[in-house]
Amino acid sequence: MRKTVILVLGLAGVALFYFTFVSAGKVFRSDWQLPQSPGEKQARYRLVLITQELETPFWGKVGAGALEEAERVGASIEVWGSYGKNREDFLKKIEIAIDSKVDGIIVQGLDTEEFKQLTKVKAAFYGIPIVTVANDVPMADSLRRTYVGSNQYLAGQLIARQLLSDMGSTGKVVLLGDSRGEYYQQQRINGIYDVLKEYPNVRTEYAETTDAREQVISATQDLMNRLPDVQAFVAVNANTAEAMIQEIGRRTRVEPYHIYSFDDSHDSMSLLKQGKLDGVIEQSPETMGRISVNLMTEWLSGETVPLDSNGYFTEIRMLKAADAR
Repeated sequence: MRKTVILVLGLAGVALFYFTFVSAGKVFRSDWQLPQSPGEKQARYRLVLITQELETPFWGKVGAGALEEAERVGASIEVWGSYGKNREDFLKKIEIAIDSKVDGIIVQGLDTEEFKQLTKVKAAFYGIPIVTVANDVPMADSLRRTYVGSNQYLAGQLIARQLLSDMGSTGKVVLLGDSRGEYYQQQRINGIYDVLKEYPNVRTEYAETTDAREQVISATQDLMNRLPDVQAFVAVNANTAEAMIQEIGRRTRVEPYHIYSFDDSHDSMSLLKQGKLDGVIEQSPETMGRISVNLMTEWLSGETVPLDSNGYFTEIRMLKAADAR
């Protein structure tokens, strides 16, 4: 019995020695790597994308592009947003991101003092870089590192040129803008004016409203009462287009009017396919998301320093109703 026990123990010792030898060999072979520690598996940078229009297809594409690029470059990104342009909630999310000390914030620009204070003072104090996407805010006011999105001035020019092509060089045009004075919308208006000012027989009427449905309807009623011979409308704030068109259709046929807008609202493409919009500026939201993440990580790694303060413009084009059907 004692010999048997000694034999078993001896065999166990031999087996243990063999497996120890094999394991040690694996460790010292050059093509074998030790398991990564939990810290090594973490993403290089923590980013957040924040928008105040989370429910729109446009911003869904911005988010999809950002997520795709973050995965490619090894960063983590969360997409935060508010619904229905809830500004208080939007600003609160920016503040939370700053307090969380994320590595970088990609955000829809908002031309308000509260936004500028958060980016210019609080984010700067913590050394958190800001990149505005789709909607810009002047660098001097926000200290953002750069802007990624459409050249909104050029977008306004494209609409004005299409309007002239459709309507001719004579007529009355209504521009319906945002009473909040958004910077990116002012750029669109400047682009429209700079083209139309060369045509003295084209008269423009500018009006402002919020995107609240009742106010858009009221503003459209007033414009049509004062300008019964108006021939064209431009919804500079794309969120006003649907209510504006509904009011025009309630009073008369929509078809004779030349109506234009932009693709950054929930209804734009649907209205274009229905023929209620004659033209829409189509932007490149997925590209915006990808480039903004790429530039942010390049800045954080020191690969691209400084970023171009004038911004990185993505592709735009005029999409006609016939193209969308």
